[in-house]
Amino acid sequence: MSTPARARHIDVLVIDDDRELADSLHAFLAGEGYDVVTGQTLEDAYRAVHHDADISVAMVDLMMPQIDGLAAMDELHRRWPRLPVVIMTGFGTIETAVAAMKRGAEDYVTKPFDREAVRKKIGRIVELSRLRTRVECLESDLERATNPFGSLVHVSESMDEVIGKAHRLAVSDVPVLIVGETGTGKELLARAIHDAGPRVSEPFLAVNCGALPHELIESELFGVCKGAFTGATEDKPGIFRAAKKGTVFLDEIAEMPQQAQVKLLRVLQEKEVRPVGGTKSLGVDARIIAATNRPLRFLRGQYLREDLYYRLATAVLEIPPLRHRKEDIGVLARHFAEQCSVRYNREITFDSTFLEELQHCDLPGNVRELEGMFDCNSSMADPGLLLFTGEMVKRSRERMQPSGIEPGARARNDEDDRRHEADLSMGSVQADAIRRALKATAGRRARAAKLLGISRDTLWRKMRDFGISAEKP
Repeated sequence: MSTPARARHIDVLVIDDDRELADSLHAFLAGEGYDVVTGQTLEDAYRAVHHDADISVAMVDLMMPQIDGLAAMDELHRRWPRLPVVIMTGFGTIETAVAAMKRGAEDYVTKPFDREAVRKKIGRIVELSRLRTRVECLESDLERATNPFGSLVHVSESMDEVIGKAHRLAVSDVPVLIVGETGTGKELLARAIHDAGPRVSEPFLAVNCGALPHELIESELFGVCKGAFTGATEDKPGIFRAAKKGTVFLDEIAEMPQQAQVKLLRVLQEKEVRPVGGTKSLGVDARIIAATNRPLRFLRGQYLREDLYYRLATAVLEIPPLRHRKEDIGVLARHFAEQCSVRYNREITFDSTFLEELQHCDLPGNVRELEGMFDCNSSMADPGLLLFTGEMVKRSRERMQPSGIEPGARARNDEDDRRHEADLSMGSVQADAIRRALKATAGRRARAAKLLGISRDTLWRKMRDFGISAEKP
C-alpha cells in the first residue's frame, strides 16, 4: 500500500537509490526527533510528498541511476524554490562540493556518514528553516493586523473582485448590502470595510436581526424611553446611538419585521431615530452595513420593503459560496491548521486525500464548516501529531448532517432556488388576494379572513410574512 502524500510539514526529505542507506539515515534522523520521508527516486519523493508541503531540508544522493543529484536538485527547486538541499556523495572532492554549491546546494556530506557532522548540519538547516517559518507567520499576522481584508483568506479571482469593490466602498458612507450563504464570512467582510474606512476608531456594533424577538427589536435598535412598556425601567440609547459615528452591522436583515423596516428607512433617509415611547427624534451618524443569506433576487418585496431594498442595495457585495471557488479550499485548510496548531499546541498536518475529499464536497456551511471541522477534531483528538485525512472529512460531515439528509446535499442548490422561486410566485398570488380582501373590507381583518375562508390567526400570520399592514394594504 502506497503512503499518502504529506501536505503540511516535513523536516527532512531523503532521496537515495540505496535503500539500505536511506533506511539507516531515516532511522538515525527520526531518532533525533525529526519528521523524515524517504524515496529511492525523485518520482518516489513526489508521490510521498504533497506539492504544498513545507520541507525544511532535502538530502539528495549525487550519483543515482536515472538522474544525478544536481539535476534532481534543480527539479526539486522548480517545485519548492527555497528548499535547502544537502548533496550526499561518496566522491568527496573539492570540485564536487564547489559544483554543488554553485548550482544552489546548501551544503554537502560525504559517505560513509560522520553522524556528528550530519547531526550538526541538518540541525542548523532545520532550525533556520523553522525560524524562517516563524518569521513568515509573524509577517502574515502583521499583514492581517494592518490590512483589514487580510482575514479573508483566499486566492480566487472571484474573492479578489469582492474585496476590491469592498476596498473602494470602505472610504465612502453609502449603505452596503452583503449577500452570501451561511458561513461565507459576511460579518468578517463588514468588519473589514469598517476597519479600512475613516470610522475605524469608532464602534463596530453587530446585531443579528433574526435572533432578536420581534417585540424587542425596535427598542434594541432605536432605543427606549423609561416607562414605554412593562420592564422599561430606564432610558436606553439603542444600537444606532451607541454606535456614535461608527458602523452598525445588521445581520440577517431579511428577518427584520416590517414595522422595524419602516423605522430603519427613516434612519437611512433622515439620519434620525425615535426611541420607543419617545416624542421626539434624535440625530444619529452611524454607517449601515446589512447582510442576508437570502438570494438577492428574492429580497425585494418578499423579505424587504421595496423602498428599503433600494436604499440598502445602493452597493451590493455578493460573496460566492465555497463550492464556486474551490481553489480557496487549500489555503483556507492551511490557515485553519496553523490556527489550531497554535490554539491547541500540537502539530497538525493533512494528506492529499483530505484535500481531494474536500474538493468533492459541497460544504453547505462554507468557510465556517471547514473551520469547525479543524477546530472540533483538533480539540477532541488524542495528543500527538494530528493527521487530517479524507476519511476524517466524511466522518465530520456525517456528524454535522441532520437526520434524514444525505451527506453532500447542498444547503441551497439551484433546484432549491427554483422551488423557492415557485413558492414566491404562489406567495405573490396569496399576498395579492389578502390585499384585495383588506381593501374590500376597509382593513377589517375579521371580515377579510371570513371573505378569504381562513382563520383570523392565519390571516395575521400571512400579513406579517408578506409585510402587509391593515392600515395600508
